[in-house]
Amino acid sequence: MDNLTFTNSLLLVEGLKVTPQSSYPVFILLLLVYIFAMGCNIILIILISTQKNLHHPMHFLFCNLPLNDILGTTVILPRLLQDILTEASERYITYVECVVQAYFVHIFAAACHYVLIIMAFDRYIAICNPLRYSSIMTNKMVIKLSASAWGLAIFVVSIMLGLTIRLSRCRYKIENPFCDNASLFKLSCENVSVNNVFGLIYTIMVFTLSLGSVFITYFKIATVCITSKNKSLNSKAIKTCSTHIAVYLIMFVSCATMVFLHRVPEYSDSRKLASIMFHIVPPGLNPLVYGLQTKEIREKIAIP
Repeated sequence: MDNLTFTNSLLLVEGLKVTPQSSYPVFILLLLVYIFAMGCNIILIILISTQKNLHHPMHFLFCNLPLNDILGTTVILPRLLQDILTEASERYITYVECVVQAYFVHIFAAACHYVLIIMAFDRYIAICNPLRYSSIMTNKMVIKLSASAWGLAIFVVSIMLGLTIRLSRCRYKIENPFCDNASLFKLSCENVSVNNVFGLIYTIMVFTLSLGSVFITYFKIATVCITSKNKSLNSKAIKTCSTHIAVYLIMFVSCATMVFLHRVPEYSDSRKLASIMFHIVPPGLNPLVYGLQTKEIREKIAIP
């Protein structure tokens, strides 16, 4: 078994722990969630792409979010659904496939933060510098901001996975429902302190940058609203910013819960469930929150 595994670079994935009796109900539930999340996000992208009255920088920047949500759900749910209907001892994945899955799992997590940061910047310009908004938020700027968000995620995750794949492997079991960086470097019997330190520093930096950027942005927006005493400006700020804040809080709480539980070994099962929920809850709720709160989109899908 072990020789076969190592020879063919096969890994055994723990998958989602469910009883035989509950496997089919869980499979159906996750399948419906996947279809719902994919459908909602695809509809949003199509609406924004095809409707001329939605061709604004705010909506174009938002398109990065459903694209990322599609990536986040697709990278784990199809494989997870397959594993639910497979015997625990037969849930194999090649090492290369595992690395690819881990790569996109972390791209999704990083891009969640970076995309919401550039969306906060857009709201800051729109409310604090409305007269200069059209000259600052040009199509070129939208492309630059989007490229920066994805480029930074790809750059850092490439370094993180690069530090992991350099390690030799002495184990073959992924003790997680899906592949991620921590699960991969735990396969090694070498010293992985560099991986642990890099992962911890990177996590702290992302959370600090994300939370700090959003807090400073909305603090400045709130200051402008209070000092201006302009009712129309305040109304616009509440409508547009409440949507972004709601989406940000959904993502931040889901991500923070997963990261916190990852550092507490006795809550291993809760952490595994939280890691799956991070790929389900934001992608499922984001299009609902954004679609219901954005008047132009709400009108297009005929919601009163």
